[in-house]
Amino acid sequence: MTKENSVYTSSGNVFADLGLANSEERLVKAELARKISEAITFRKLTQVQGAEFLGIDQPKISALVRGRLSGFSIDRLFQFLNDLDNDLEIVIKRKPEDRKQARTTVVC
Repeated sequence: MTKENSVYTSSGNVFADLGLANSEERLVKAELARKISEAITFRKLTQVQGAEFLGIDQPKISALVRGRLSGFSIDRLFQFLNDLDNDLEIVIKRKPEDRKQARTTVVC
């Protein structure tokens, strides 16, 4: 018995591919959380030290680095990145005419 595998081309947003609500917001939060985690690692901070540095408790750092982001607003994630010495730049531009819908992305 052979098993067939189906292959689908990704849209570039795994949350949209999975049919989850607020897929663009979820992707933005995931990218921001990844950068926060990288900044904590770069500084060689433990989760406890990172939590103290950001003024939150360690379980929240754990949730953040594990991608459990429902308790974090995008604004709060922005603030964490600033606190970790990262500049953030927001660029607003017209979408290309050949793309059907505008989108939000994080470029690092």
